[in-house]
Amino acid sequence: MTDQESVPVPEAGLDSDTEDFAQQIADQVESFLLAVQAIARGDAGGAGIPLLLLEVSQVLLAGARLGVQTDFLPADTYQPDAGPDPDLDAMRVRLAELLDGVDDYTETFDPYVDPPELVESRLSDDLTSVAAALAHGLRHFRDGRVSEALWWWQFSYVASWGSEASSVLRALQSVVAHDRLDADIEGELEQVALAEKMLES
Repeated sequence: MTDQESVPVPEAGLDSDTEDFAQQIADQVESFLLAVQAIARGDAGGAGIPLLLLEVSQVLLAGARLGVQTDFLPADTYQPDAGPDPDLDAMRVRLAELLDGVDDYTETFDPYVDPPELVESRLSDDLTSVAAALAHGLRHFRDGRVSEALWWWQFSYVASWGSEASSVLRALQSVVAHDRLDADIEGELEQVALAEKMLES
């Protein structure tokens, strides 16, 4: 999925600023894909969830940068074939194992719908879906279709992977918060119990 360097053949008609921007987004996408693969393999040890939180935060920054740009337009009317989609099922399974116990989560589908609609999801599924969307654009970029890559990343950010990654970020942040704050509460309860015992004696 990321075994080639992101150096596209220059595309005619693109200014240098757009090419530089595309390269920056491609670098962030590639970094995210490599990191998630490594975390899924277990390379991060016990720091897998905090590192996933960091990686999702960083790729959402790339998405936000895409989201504030004027709409990119692809060079062709129809999307060129980017080749077969990468097989990410093994990564999804490893992520599910890594996230066992916190993989399933509930999210608000649209915060502006009244009443709000709650949806059940899995972190492993959503992370894999985000990775697949980003990898698709990266293949266009590597084949020299820079405008197509930018259009795809921007469109899919608004349509799918942006909301998926945002939901994952919120869930991962909640896991980290519970891990930190619940541990503090347990320690505080022990201290309170000890203090009460001392007062009784």
